Amino acid sequence: MKEAWQQTKFGDVLTPVSRAESVDPAKTYKVLGAHWYAKGLYIKDTLTGAQIQAPRVYRVQVGDFVYNRLFAWKGSFALATEENHGCFVSNEFPCFNVNADRLDGKYLWLYFSQNSIWDEALGLSTGGTPTSRNRLKENQFLGFTLPLPPISEQRRIVARIEELSAKIEEARSLRQNAAQESAALRPGVLISLLSSKWPVCCLGDLLREDSQNGLSQRPSDEPPGTPILRISAGTSRADAVVDETDHKFLKVSEHDKQKYQLRPGDLVACRFNGNLHYVGRFALFRGESGEPRIYPDKLIRYRVDMDKILPEFATVALNSHLGRSVIEPMCATTAGNLGISASKLKTVPVPVPPLAEQRRIVAYLDDLHAKVESVKKLQEESKAELNALMPSILSRAFAGEL
Repeated sequence: MKEAWQQTKFGDVLTPVSRAESVDPAKTYKVLGAHWYAKGLYIKDTLTGAQIQAPRVYRVQVGDFVYNRLFAWKGSFALATEENHGCFVSNEFPCFNVNADRLDGKYLWLYFSQNSIWDEALGLSTGGTPTSRNRLKENQFLGFTLPLPPISEQRRIVARIEELSAKIEEARSLRQNAAQESAALRPGVLISLLSSKWPVCCLGDLLREDSQNGLSQRPSDEPPGTPILRISAGTSRADAVVDETDHKFLKVSEHDKQKYQLRPGDLVACRFNGNLHYVGRFALFRGESGEPRIYPDKLIRYRVDMDKILPEFATVALNSHLGRSVIEPMCATTAGNLGISASKLKTVPVPVPPLAEQRRIVAYLDDLHAKVESVKKLQEESKAELNALMPSILSRAFAGEL
């Protein structure tokens, strides 16, 4: 830290201020809360005086430095903005005037954007429980110190941090947009691929054997037993493949095991769910684990005739916008859930190009999916890197290295 920067007590640059007003039952009050992690004040409630139990509220003015005693350890520190001016806080929110000749309010707010300062606040807080009822009292708060350069240097640091923050947000937005645009490619590509003038057959005409609802029996979280797929809103992975790791256990007879055991290439469709997005949606069982899996009564199993249609292609076609446009109107509400029958799903039309063309389409979509997932992974990695930048910038700023 530069020698000209002095460690200064808050009590030397902040003055407690209390603009108490008696609550008028006929008046309306905009009551502020403070976001965690130094994200600012916000209007938490708009209440009449009759709805406020406390006898007094405290008016906030622009430029006040405010914190929440109860959640100082969560970074509930903020500088009041124009939007907060004239609003009110409870007595759990001490307010302070900032000595503008010595301290820039934004500089102080940025100082309180550091995780290390929240930890310090937790260490100085007292209360009945280690966290949620801890309070950082004013005398402890005013005993804090911060490195204080000349006011002109404070303003330069604030401007520099705001400039870097804007660039980080821009980079974050660009990464997010790239991932969203990549993910949006697949539906458009599917419509283009499946809108060709291929022959169309009902799903029922493409099966090797009849459909079969799953086994109705309560599973257990613990072995022993045969793994049974635990079907929920996450029935399948994002690539419409059954997640074989998501299972419970069930003791079944050898007869039921043979009857309800899935084979590689089987399709399963969700019979009922509270969310229309999942009802009638198909997933491919690949048998990647190499272990037996049986399926519950929430699912319907279909075995397609692979001389007519590839299971991978059937899954793509049935889950496409064209397939869903037929399936969703057929769903009905039963016992509080949306559901669809096996017989209705067998009427869904499926385009059937030659097998060679099906393989080409599946390979193309697999390649597209891999590229989209790669972009998503890069976006997540970049997000983590960008999130780590601001703490580093703040640390350098208050060490006099920015």
